[in-house]
Parts: sequence; C-alpha cells; structure tokens
Amino acid sequence: MSGRHVIFGSGPLGKAVGTELLQRGIDVTFVNRSGRSPLSGAPAIAGDAAQADFAASTVGHASVVYQCSQPPYHRWVAEFPKLQASILAAAEGVGARLVIGDNLYSYGHPTGVIRENSPQNPTTRKGRVRKAMADAALDAHAAGRVEVAISRPSDYFGPGYEVFGATFVRRALAAKPMQVLGRLDRPHSFSYVPDAGRAMAVLGTSELSWGQVWIPPVQPAITQGRLAELVWREAGQSGPAKTMVSGRLMTSMIGLFNPSIREMVEMLYEFEESFVADSSKFEAAFGIAATPLDEAMAATVASFRTRDVA
Repeated sequence: MSGRHVIFGSGPLGKAVGTELLQRGIDVTFVNRSGRSPLSGAPAIAGDAAQADFAASTVGHASVVYQCSQPPYHRWVAEFPKLQASILAAAEGVGARLVIGDNLYSYGHPTGVIRENSPQNPTTRKGRVRKAMADAALDAHAAGRVEVAISRPSDYFGPGYEVFGATFVRRALAAKPMQVLGRLDRPHSFSYVPDAGRAMAVLGTSELSWGQVWIPPVQPAITQGRLAELVWREAGQSGPAKTMVSGRLMTSMIGLFNPSIREMVEMLYEFEESFVADSSKFEAAFGIAATPLDEAMAATVASFRTRDVA
C-alpha cells in the first residue's frame, strides 16, 4: 500500500507494528511525545496527539494511520476519548485509513468464549470508555467519513511490555515470587505483543479489514499458574514456580498508594473468571496463527534478561 504509514504511539505495540511494516518495505513514521523513534529507519515526530491541530499536521500523505497510543492507565476516563477522537479526525482529514488498537474490555464479564460479535456489556468505567470510542470510530466508517478496522487483543505479554516484565519476568529471574492478580486456576487468553503488532500491520495492508472488529491471534488459553510455571522455567529456575497472589482486598489496599494498581481493581474479573477469546476469524481470513507459546516465552524472558544485563 503506497504512501506513509503513521503510527501514533511507540510503546511495545506501536514498535511491533512498525517492525512488521518496515519488513514489508513500507515507509513508517512514529508520532509520540518524546520524538525518539524505537526503530532505525523510521523517524518520529514529537508532540501531543490529543491536540487536534498537531495530530492533523503529522499525517500528510499518509495512506494508513495506526492508533497505538494511550494516556496513563489511571487517566483513561478523562483523556482517552479526546486522544482517539483527535487521531480519528486527523485520519479523516487526509483520507487515510485507520487501524485502532483496542482491547476486550467492552465485552464485560464473559458469558462464554469471547468472539468479535459477542454481546458488549461493559461493567467498568474503562470498558465503557473503550466501547464508546470504538462505536464512534465504527459510526464514522458507516457514515463514509473514514475507513476503520479495529483490533482487539487480550492481555499482553512479550518483549518490552513492562507490566509483565515487572510482575513476572524480572522477579522470576531473581528467583522471587511472581506477582499474580486474581486467581491461578482460571483459563485466560493472552496475546503476544509481536503477534498483536503484526496483526495490526496485516489489517492496515489488506482490503479485507475495513469496517470490522478483529481479535488478532491469541495464545491457547492457559491458567496464570501455568503461565507462571513457563516463566519460571524459562528464567532458569528449578522447583515449583514461586507466586504471590493478590486478590481483590490486597489489590485495593495496594491501590491506595498506586493509581495504576487502583485502576486494576475494577478489571480483576478478567483474572477471577474464565476469560477466553477466539481469534479464529482473523486466522481464517489471513492464514496467520499465534507464535508458539514456548517460542514466545523464550523471546520474552530473553529480552528482559538482555536489557537488564546491558
């Protein structure tokens, strides 16, 4: 697809999108607050994408825009709608297509396996924000204002994803108990960040994507207990995996001093109940499945081991 592809956000997801696009020979530009690019060969523009004039100034000659940016977790309700509306308007203004990195919050408490067309009944503030933003984008597509595709991965793990690195990987490398929210024994679907990024790049370079919601390739559902065992083993530790489980009360207490943890309390149902997603629609349409779990975990742990040594 000709023209620049502009990625808003250069965290792990944005970097993964850019990596895939560069491998396809596509001209990539990042937009972030720092102006530092995560990838060689892809320039970055510094500024606040929530400011509509600035966002619009960054997307000239763009054919596809990727929305991978977000405010700090505890400021989603106040800041996220304006940010995404600004990026949507920027894409619309130049006739670029827009791929949005969403998540599964809008489905609320699952009543079964989560699929793209599952009922959306968000029960949390952040779930309602996500649903409202996605609805606005799909309404813009239906009105013919801008072509939109929405990607909805599950909870992340992978290289560079600091939440997983801090709670699981670095603690396992130090032979300390890994910090687990909710329960150890409920099946859960996880998304490997490079898979989610690759999926967004695929959506942005396909004619099949537009006007639809897609769940990108997810790992076969496993319990957090099994996930901890895989991290522990890959970290080179022996014996049973060490874990420290925080339930609702403990998480609420920690949240008194940490605003990001406080925001996790309303989302704990994801880790207290079965939370299983089905990515078969994407896999059938594009012929792409998730990276094998052992391979993905090896790369994840190795990335944090290398970074910490360096």
